[in-house]
Amino acid sequence: MSSLVRTLVGSLMLLATSLSVQAGETVKKKKVKAAPAAASSAIAKTPAVEPFNPFMIRLRAIAIVPDSSAKVYAGGAQVAGASLHVSNSYVPEVDVSYFFTPNLAVEVICCVAPHTVKGSGALAGTGNLGDTLLFPPTVLAQYHITDFGAFKPYVGVGVNYTHFFKNGGAGPNYAHLSIKDSWGVAGQIGFDYMIDKHWGLNFDVKKIMMEPNATVTLLPATAVTAKVKINPWIVGTGLTYKF
Repeated sequence: MSSLVRTLVGSLMLLATSLSVQAGETVKKKKVKAAPAAASSAIAKTPAVEPFNPFMIRLRAIAIVPDSSAKVYAGGAQVAGASLHVSNSYVPEVDVSYFFTPNLAVEVICCVAPHTVKGSGALAGTGNLGDTLLFPPTVLAQYHITDFGAFKPYVGVGVNYTHFFKNGGAGPNYAHLSIKDSWGVAGQIGFDYMIDKHWGLNFDVKKIMMEPNATVTLLPATAVTAKVKINPWIVGTGLTYKF
């Protein structure tokens, strides 16, 4: 009898062990099947990251408004009350910006602008002294504020180099106008209003410190020199494209 009981107990223990092993294998299979599904669900729930577009091009219509004055010298002595006036100019402008981060960028601007130089003050009766074209490439480091949605204001500071060319005397009394190239500091403030992720509208104001030396040759051979402060304000508006 005791032998029979021992046999039954042994059989029950083997059966329990077998069922326990089968249950463990079933749980493992369910975990293995659930793992890819969970990973797939996590991937599906991960939000898409919008690609960062580092380049921006702007096309503006600008007004170049010189804040002009000059110290004029003849024969080495300053001519009392004499000054020069540089005319306004209205031209298109192109600039290219590269963004290192959403906030930090560098901008390069360029245009060609015609201007007329006139006598003013004691030289007001001389009229036009000559015409010139200026080429003022400017590089600016910018900080863009990105906390206002589509409205993105910025400030910038940099350096300007201006090349004056096609200088010409005007009228029968002036044989030649020569204006030397200049370097100066430039400052900027403006904003972009983005219509979508690529296109936007832009408004921009710059101040450039532009103070070249100039020489006007009067007939027959009298040279009048001047330290000219052109120092223009540049106000522009136009289109922005980011890519």
